[in-house]
Amino acid sequence: MSLVRRATAEDALEVLRLRQVMIDSMGPPGTAGPTGWHTDSLPTLRRRLAGAEGEFAAFVVDRPERPDALAALVVGTVDYRIGKPGNPRGAVGHVFSVATDPECRRRGYARACMEVLVDWFREVGVGYVHLTASAEAEPLYASMGFRRRPDPLMQLDL
Repeated sequence: MSLVRRATAEDALEVLRLRQVMIDSMGPPGTAGPTGWHTDSLPTLRRRLAGAEGEFAAFVVDRPERPDALAALVVGTVDYRIGKPGNPRGAVGHVFSVATDPECRRRGYARACMEVLVDWFREVGVGYVHLTASAEAEPLYASMGFRRRPDPLMQLDL
């Protein structure tokens, strides 16, 4: 039996907590970010987690000693792009919010979640998967076959 399960709407608060762990780990040490956005995000997240089908999936591992808390999280989405060689169906997976509770690290939970997410991407017909890796997490992703790409990502904030 796998430690990993699909997250449900009941996990939404814990999913937000672990997302905040991930966000905080990407900033300068000792500078936790604001959490006021959790309240606005919660209703949409609950709806997305309640829909077991579709282009959004979150996979989690429960904390062994606290079944009401999560140890690890990974979230992915599927976007559609016009097909091309190597991805004729145009489905592209995106991985984000890979997070492990600091007290639960080095147990293989993030890898287990990632493996289940990659399997889900395969099942829904994704041609390739993108993610942004921190320096700390890059060895995990590289060991799973991810590689750096040179394309210059640009962003417009609306």
